[in-house]
Amino acid sequence: MSQKNTKNAAGGGKGAPKGKKGAAGGKKTEDEREETLQAVVLADSFETRFNPFTLETPRCLLPLANTPLIEYTLEFLAMSGVADIYIYCGAHTEEVERYIQVSKWHPSAPASPFNSLEIVKTTARSVGDALRDLDARDLITGDFLLVHGDLVSNLPIDAALAAHRARRTADKNSIMTMILRAGGLGSHRTKSKGITPVFVIDPTKNRCLHYEEMHSLQANKYVNIDPELLTTHTEMEIRTDLIDCGIDICTPDVLALWAESFDYEVPRRHFLHGVLKDYELNGKTIHTEIVDEHYAARVFNLQSYEAVSKDVLGRWTYPLVPDSNLVAGQTYKFERGGLYKENGVILARTCKAGKRTVLGKDTSIGDGSMVSNSIIGRRCHIGKNVTIQNAYIWDDVVVGDGSTIDRAIVANEAVIGKRCKIQPGSLLSYGVRIADNKEVREGSRITQAKRGEPPVAKSTDTSIVGDGGEGYQFSEEEDSDDEGVAFHSTLVYSTSHLNISNESISTLNSNFSIASPTQNRSRLSSFAGSVSDDGDPNSSNESFHHDAVNGLIDALKEGDDFDSAKLEFMGLRLSNNASDHQVRRAIAVAFAKRIAQLVEGEKLEATKAAAKAFGAPGADKFLKEVAIGTKNLEDDQVDFITCLQKDLVHRGNGAIILAAISKELYQMDILEEEAFFRWWEESEALGEAEDKEMKRVREKTAVLIQWFRDNEGDDSSGGSEEDEDEDESD
Repeated sequence: MSQKNTKNAAGGGKGAPKGKKGAAGGKKTEDEREETLQAVVLADSFETRFNPFTLETPRCLLPLANTPLIEYTLEFLAMSGVADIYIYCGAHTEEVERYIQVSKWHPSAPASPFNSLEIVKTTARSVGDALRDLDARDLITGDFLLVHGDLVSNLPIDAALAAHRARRTADKNSIMTMILRAGGLGSHRTKSKGITPVFVIDPTKNRCLHYEEMHSLQANKYVNIDPELLTTHTEMEIRTDLIDCGIDICTPDVLALWAESFDYEVPRRHFLHGVLKDYELNGKTIHTEIVDEHYAARVFNLQSYEAVSKDVLGRWTYPLVPDSNLVAGQTYKFERGGLYKENGVILARTCKAGKRTVLGKDTSIGDGSMVSNSIIGRRCHIGKNVTIQNAYIWDDVVVGDGSTIDRAIVANEAVIGKRCKIQPGSLLSYGVRIADNKEVREGSRITQAKRGEPPVAKSTDTSIVGDGGEGYQFSEEEDSDDEGVAFHSTLVYSTSHLNISNESISTLNSNFSIASPTQNRSRLSSFAGSVSDDGDPNSSNESFHHDAVNGLIDALKEGDDFDSAKLEFMGLRLSNNASDHQVRRAIAVAFAKRIAQLVEGEKLEATKAAAKAFGAPGADKFLKEVAIGTKNLEDDQVDFITCLQKDLVHRGNGAIILAAISKELYQMDILEEEAFFRWWEESEALGEAEDKEMKRVREKTAVLIQWFRDNEGDDSSGGSEEDEDEDESD
């Protein structure tokens, strides 16, 4: 890991916080340092929800109402009186550095409110890794704010900070204060959809006693509270109406707790839940400050991107609104009808720009065009008779005459031809070109980005972008391991029933690709376990599944003996208390994904790819002993086949790969005929109720099933082939 310091000429030791004024009159510099507020900004999102845009640009620099996200975060920190900032970056660190260097936030800038600002480059794969690295660097000397680089807030924290410091002075075991916003029991649009964070709070002390997450897929929606809490606290509130905006006031002890447990990967589901659960061991208390006024929200997925954008245009975030011109060079004015417009905008006489719309500098809109509830960046050229509604169009975009864009995001320098139709939920990344008369189907994600290691440009798919277009359909399959991404990336505006988790573990990867918005719940249930398998909120499945799949794929890629992989895998299973089904699912996903990579990346035939993956040293023994188990029950084999089928549903060559895997596992004596028969017959018995995608994936395996049946007929005749030959000759 490396780091780069960005500091003003005043200098100072690495990480040493500087007071705004020098010590004078014999005052203790230690006391002054204690009151200096530091901040840690997690600029790497450690997830893939904004792909394909974040393949080329860090999330913190993506535009929200034509202003980079990190501007909102740094404005909040400046309003909060922060003196020293550490920005943790992973992917695209150089871009963040370049942006900060020329911004008003650089400590050398005349108007910068910060004493020091340090960019810390890290190879961390999660929030937990980043905070453990921060603890090792010994940069934090007192209270600090922990926020993400996608925070939008006008919330004053003076009262919360004062209460935190008073508690800390009275009790050194009071280590953290979470700032939460009351959102009411209704479906507030900045609430995470699908997941319900449950805070159990002692209102007499504003102390958080327990934290849990419930989601819409779990069967039993109840909270498991330690009975001891009921006897030791006279008052208790169970709150499901709170919006977690990711603002934490912390002491250095928080970092020490992260460092003590490598199981902690995300702040709430792991760290908060774990620290509160282990209160008897660590004795540390965490408190809450619940605010009813002001605004605070994170842009953590595409659904919240739209929600926060609408709040900015509705001026709920004031003074963080376009006409405040947060970035140098902006000239926005707020006009009648809710229109935000920069200088240099050219509007044809017969065009209509509706309310709650933003138009960037030097953008032109042609005759007969209509723009409503949309944000359009700078230097865009919108042709004649174009209809744009609920869309987000970034800089230097060209839209041809007669085209329609509805509820989509179009990135910089994209070109949309004439008479095109961009359906809801479409994501067109940087430089994508759509040919004339082309319809981009709902939920498409199109990019030109290079992929792989080293990055290689992919060829244009004319079936997606049309003749003369440029771009291809983005898929998470090639290099992704972040489970749950399907729940976040499917559509920009229609993910309320899919958006299961508001935190994820992986930096770059995902096991799950896109689910079509037209697919029904049975299709979604095929990989709903990405958050909490089988609806068990205590399964610890997400952490186990992520680490287990990654470890197995690494072993398959490197060709190592599976003995060491088995030891690591079993250790993960024990530490996460994973069930047999979760074990089979992780193994199935790892092998299916690796075979898909060989088929799509190395262009191997499916049968050869399956033979290569299952032919890894010790893989057969591992599968027999761990995936199926020594009991070799038919139920376990059927479950394993089903896990393979469910994972392959979203892969383009899923049907061929499943057939190749089935044949290989049968030849290796890992799966038996009876298991295949039962799996097939149970699927057939569903009839019309069977999900179409699940049926499609198993269709190619019909040849193998028929072969089994033919062979079974030969064996069931009661005699050998020789006997049959003798009968025929007679």
